[in-house]
Amino acid sequence: MKTYLRKHVAEEIYIALTHFKHLEPLMDKYVFNDGTTKDLMSLSGTISTTYMDKSYNIPVCLWLEESYPQTAPICYVRPTRDMMVVRGKHVTYNGEVLLPYVQEWKHGECDLVSLLQVMVAEFGESPPVCMQPNPEPEQASCWLQFHRQPEVNSAADGNVCLLLPRDDGPHFYQNNETNC
Repeated sequence: MKTYLRKHVAEEIYIALTHFKHLEPLMDKYVFNDGTTKDLMSLSGTISTTYMDKSYNIPVCLWLEESYPQTAPICYVRPTRDMMVVRGKHVTYNGEVLLPYVQEWKHGECDLVSLLQVMVAEFGESPPVCMQPNPEPEQASCWLQFHRQPEVNSAADGNVCLLLPRDDGPHFYQNNETNC
């Protein structure tokens, strides 16, 4: 990379980090769709957005190829373990962000700060991640309690009796209950 381009990219990263304080520059291996890997500079962390009057921190990663700034960064949302990607108009099932700003990238007109601002605006309209659905522990134990296999017995008089097991072993049956 030419010295001028290195300085330009370093300045862009610095400006982006002053506006988006929860991002950090990292060198890491990027895996391309064909399986090849390459060490690339990335900006990783969270960007804040507002959705329905609540503030959310969206985990993102912007990869800068050697051809940056002539080519757009490769952008992803990176959900944490308790999150999942919400596929949408501009986000793929694997979290790749395909905004028009990225797809129509023009060197000299587009930059990292503007891209991040577009992401904040878009994610405020349509969040790219949500929390993983987890059943509450009480719900799970309640489900187990009420979804046990009952026993069905036929009485001598032809009536059918449903016996529900209890935790302490014997079937539920009380004197006040009708018997089969």
